[in-house]
Amino acid sequence: MTYEVRPLGPEDQKLAWDLGSLAFGYHAQPMPDGWNPDASGRRTLGVFDPAGRLVAKAVDREQGQWFGGRVVPTCGVAGVATAPELRGRGLGRLVLTRLLEGARDRGAVLSTLFGTTPLPYRALGWEEVGALTYWTVPTRALAAVRPDPKTTLRPATEADIPAVYEIYRQVARAGTGLMQRSGPAFGATPAQLLADYHGFTVAVDDAGTIVGYASWDRGPGYDAGGKLTVDDLIGLTPEATRTLLAMIGGWASVAPTTVLRLGTTDPAWSLIVRTDAKVATAQPWMARVVDASGAVAARGWPRHLAGEVDLDLVDDVCPWQHGRWRLTLSGGEARLEPGGAGTVRLTPRGLAAWYAGAATPEQLRRTGFLTGGDADTDELLRTATAGPPPTLHDYF
Repeated sequence: MTYEVRPLGPEDQKLAWDLGSLAFGYHAQPMPDGWNPDASGRRTLGVFDPAGRLVAKAVDREQGQWFGGRVVPTCGVAGVATAPELRGRGLGRLVLTRLLEGARDRGAVLSTLFGTTPLPYRALGWEEVGALTYWTVPTRALAAVRPDPKTTLRPATEADIPAVYEIYRQVARAGTGLMQRSGPAFGATPAQLLADYHGFTVAVDDAGTIVGYASWDRGPGYDAGGKLTVDDLIGLTPEATRTLLAMIGGWASVAPTTVLRLGTTDPAWSLIVRTDAKVATAQPWMARVVDASGAVAARGWPRHLAGEVDLDLVDDVCPWQHGRWRLTLSGGEARLEPGGAGTVRLTPRGLAAWYAGAATPEQLRRTGFLTGGDADTDELLRTATAGPPPTLHDYF
């Protein structure tokens, strides 16, 4: 059977909504007024059978993620769905392969996604590199944290949101994989952002500068089932982190459980006893390099690292990056140019895990994702992407 693959437009909104709602279980909800499968910052690709039926789709979200102190242009894959009668016949591969090609054409060099199952995405070169994790902590365990007497808290106003975004940007820039919270995929106004939460609190130091914030929701009830969910708790100073955590601990009498979204190396862990914390939810996310040369140029690299290594990239899904390349690093910059001896061979999954700093060459060699090379190439590759573990705080 011959299928047509094309971008979806406003005229396809009902078809896209119906297929997505069936796949993801929101078919009881009516399609929102004005919903558009090709809204700003989103490109939806559809597969149609000869009768004009939409049988598969996937969304390319135009977004950026921080790696090595720089924002890397990224294709966030979402809304992947195939008609139930046609699953297992290659339609997912068809639409995702075309999606990657289109993402590269628009300038994306990396792709990330949250997969309901890793198997089909691994078959196309994505690899798990991190997880979006919420932790459950007894609120009474936070009640022991003492606030800083010179740091004050108050509800955020719309005028505070630029400072809040700057605080997040500073933290994201120093991390690995965190989302750039700007651009067409993040179009919320300050008023909308504040309206999304029951509480949005800023921490202010004794000079009047906003040095931290917390966004949180108060669950129903005030008995044993009472719960507070904290999406962001970020302090640029230890005093801000302490004071925000102490505020959360103040809910202990009416919300005995706190659910916190934290990365594994978040500074808040210095004030939380890890044995008190349990994983509430963990949603693994996956990465795939779409344009190896562009991805190397976009990412930040260690300023004091210099050297080169010849790579052999194996990639039948993105054939434009298949072949031999020479990686050269110097002064915080890197370039990947065609040529070289192909000393180190990387599969797409190996390239993704190495680029994201999720695995060392030694680990990749044990999985079969990396072959060749020696102790010197291992040291260069290991040092190049060493840093904080990949972390995401935004689901898409």
